Amino acid sequence: MNQFKSYEELEFRDDFMFGKVMQNKELCHDVLECLLQRPVGVLQDIVPQWEFRYTSDGKPIRLDIYTRDKENIYDAEMQNKGHKSIEELAIPRRSRFYQSSIDMDHMGRGNHYKTLPDSTVLFICTFDPFGKGLFRYTFKARCDEDNNVILYDGAIRIFYNCKYKGGDIPQDLRDLLDYVETGESNGDLTRRIDEAVHEARMKEEWRSAYMKEIAIIMDAKEEGREEGREEERGNTERERQRADKAEARVKELETLLAKASQ
Repeated sequence: MNQFKSYEELEFRDDFMFGKVMQNKELCHDVLECLLQRPVGVLQDIVPQWEFRYTSDGKPIRLDIYTRDKENIYDAEMQNKGHKSIEELAIPRRSRFYQSSIDMDHMGRGNHYKTLPDSTVLFICTFDPFGKGLFRYTFKARCDEDNNVILYDGAIRIFYNCKYKGGDIPQDLRDLLDYVETGESNGDLTRRIDEAVHEARMKEEWRSAYMKEIAIIMDAKEEGREEGREEERGNTERERQRADKAEARVKELETLLAKASQ
């Protein structure tokens, strides 16, 4: 069964569409302000699907939206559960890897650790990532022995639960999470997002890019399946060879025993 949506079916909650719509600086800025519920500075270049690795054989990471203002770096991720369990997604450790990778990228440019900007990694989850029924989970480093002692290292990770239905949430954020969840726009921001989604569906170059991405993924999966088949064939051949050797050894022992009994 084809697990991929057609381009016309893509919504804001889908990684590809999320990245394209959030390239709009004004819209990206307003979405970040809504999520963080605080002012965000003027954004510099917005990089969708930003990929980097540290070694030729290292694991690459690809951030949905990477941008910054004068003092902060922002990584915004749209996280759908798909067919995986929350445990398989490993979001907490993945968020740790993303944040450390952002820091390493900054340090790799020859900067001193004292110049590390504050960084905020935001996961917009279409499910409750921790199962505690909160609309937002914010993590900062604190001292176990005294929770009033905060490690002001500038690193923050925030996870949003689009399934949340409670009323103790700012209305604009309520509208945004509902829009991600249902696709129904209420309020100025979500109407603007919805308009941007409809405009994006009309862009032929983005449609072509999406189809190319699907083709690459399908080719990689087919290659993986072929490697699996090759490995299985190799395992079968090795099993046959071991069986032949075992059978030859049994015949050899039978011959020796027959000679010894004569």
